[in-house]
This record gives sequence, structure tokens and C-alpha cells, in this order.
Amino acid sequence: MSVCATLSLVALPGPAAAQNPTPQASGGFQAPASPDFMLGRPRASVGVRGGWVFASAGSDIYDFVTDQLTVEKSSFNAPGFGAEVGVNLTPRLDLIAGFDLAKSTTPSEYRKFVDNRNLPIQQTTSLRQSNVFAAIKFAVLPRGRAVSRFAWIPSTIVPYVGAGGGLVNYDFQQRGDFVDFSDSRVFTESFRSHGWTPTAHVFGGADIKVYKRMFMSLEGRYVWANAKLSADFIDFDPMDLGGIRFGAGLHLVF
Repeated sequence: MSVCATLSLVALPGPAAAQNPTPQASGGFQAPASPDFMLGRPRASVGVRGGWVFASAGSDIYDFVTDQLTVEKSSFNAPGFGAEVGVNLTPRLDLIAGFDLAKSTTPSEYRKFVDNRNLPIQQTTSLRQSNVFAAIKFAVLPRGRAVSRFAWIPSTIVPYVGAGGGLVNYDFQQRGDFVDFSDSRVFTESFRSHGWTPTAHVFGGADIKVYKRMFMSLEGRYVWANAKLSADFIDFDPMDLGGIRFGAGLHLVF
């Protein structure tokens, strides 16, 4: 028995030394340089995104403008930019808040009228929207998994859905030369309607891990909003400010 015990003690140090971390000069152990895990589940996020707004343009002011002027409903589509912050309420549920901006500007002329010098009657139509919103975001799949008391490994792709609401500040303007249909007179004027109106939206997308704590988001969102026009625009229904928004962005979790 004493011979076997002696052989076992001689054989053990080889494999045991190969499995242990490399000791530091101070006597401790050095952690991996780039760990692919987090110290616990992330609690918040902050991010930015860009995208494109496809206006639904579903009210009669759009019908009138596109009938009289060389403007199409697609002219109200516009690039957008936004930012948001999120707070983790549960492992799959976030409360998020943010803002986004979009603006279209379209030069045009009358389709059926010219001035007395046979020149086009020109003007510019613009629509700016600035949204502030809050929403609930639900992760369809788990965002990651805990592998010990402290280590948490994020999932590579997490699809999500959500819904929310907010307020939009809009500014619809037409500037240039116009025709008075009562006497066919051409005049120069600026028409404007602006203000705040409530919004509601639903959205869906996916968060894709691109680097440690950085994720790329791909998202589609549908927004509902209608605004009463000012006295510059008589006998029109409330203006449709809704539409579909597609965007991509980056956000950090911490």
C-alpha cells in the first residue's frame, strides 16, 4: 500500500498544474483578457438609431396637395434619427423612453396652372415631426443565461415586441406662390400648421450582439397620430401623421 500511495503522489502534479490558471507575480490569478460574459444581468441600456419614415398620408390634405401640386404622397417619406434609454423591469421586460425626428421638404409647382408669363408657379411643402415617447419592450426569447453566481452570458439574437405612446410636435408648411381660385390671381404666401398631438405605436424587431456589451437593433414600428390643422387650412380633416418606420441602431447595455 505504501508503494501505491507514493506512485500516486508522484503522478498527480503533472495534470493538476496544466488545468490551473497562470499565477501572477503577486501570487494571485489573472482573469482572461476579454471575457465573453458579463458580471450579472444588465440593468439598463442607451442607444441611437437612424431610419426611414414611410408616411401613410391618409387624410384629405394630402389628396388636395398631390392633386394640385407636383407632390406625391411618397414625397412625405423622410429620413429619421432618434435616441432612447431603457431600464430593465424584469428579465424580459424593459421600460424605454426616447425621441425621434424626421423632416421632408419638397419643391413643387402647380400641375394645371402657369403665371401670365407662362412660367411655373412654384412653392415648397415641408413636414417636420419630433416625437417623444415611452414604451414597454418584451423579449420574446431569454436575453441570456446565468452560468454562476456572477457570470451572465448574453444571447446572440433576441427578438422583441412592444407598444407605447407619446406626443408628436409637428410643423406643416407651404411657402411660395399660390393661385386664388376665386379670381385666378397669383399671390405669394406662407401657410403653416403646427402643434402637439398624442401618438400610439406598436413595434417589433431584434437585438443582435455585435461586440461584448454592444448590440445592433433592427426594428419596424407603426405609429398612429392625427392633428387638427390651423386656420390657414380651411375645411380639411385632421392631418394624418402616422406611418411605418424602419430603423437600425446601436445600443450599449450596462
